Amino acid sequence: MLNLIIKNVMVLFIMKEFFKETGSFIGETAKIVVVSLLIILPIRYFIVQPFFVRGDSMAPNFHNSDYLIIDEISYRFKNPTRGEVIVFRFPQDKSQYYIKRIIGLPEETVEIKNGQVVISNKDNPAGYILSEPYLDQNTEGDMKIKLDENDYFVLGDNRNASSDSRRWGALPKHLIIGRTWLRMWPVNAAQAIKAPAY
Repeated sequence: MLNLIIKNVMVLFIMKEFFKETGSFIGETAKIVVVSLLIILPIRYFIVQPFFVRGDSMAPNFHNSDYLIIDEISYRFKNPTRGEVIVFRFPQDKSQYYIKRIIGLPEETVEIKNGQVVISNKDNPAGYILSEPYLDQNTEGDMKIKLDENDYFVLGDNRNASSDSRRWGALPKHLIIGRTWLRMWPVNAAQAIKAPAY
């Protein structure tokens, strides 16, 4: 009888310690989760965001299923520059996200003729042919567009398979989500993304 009482007391003690430790573990885990969310959510929604490339409109530089990190904060402090690859909401369907390269800047005139892009601006009123070493094809089309003060002209690097400003016009600045910052996947192509020097 005494043995039974001792065993029951020991079982109760062990159960009490187990629940005390388990409760402590659950409480600590909950604290870690809450602190992590308080750190991760603002970063995810205001500083950087992941993006999967869909389609080959940016080939050969970006391919279907590339996993990119988009810098969402830089454009709050500076304007986008020529050559940067950006992610934006498609002007004709804001639920869609596109990735393209900035070619024309606000208040410039962009002309496509003879397979080349010609940029005219205050510094070059007669225009100059944009050198694009990242391309392996000509820019098809025949058009001329004058950009407003908050508009950009964007093109896909795969010019023959891209829905871009040649088709739907200028991109308003407020639709730009951010610039591509890092390529994370595929691992063998992981790198920081830099705009070309023109």
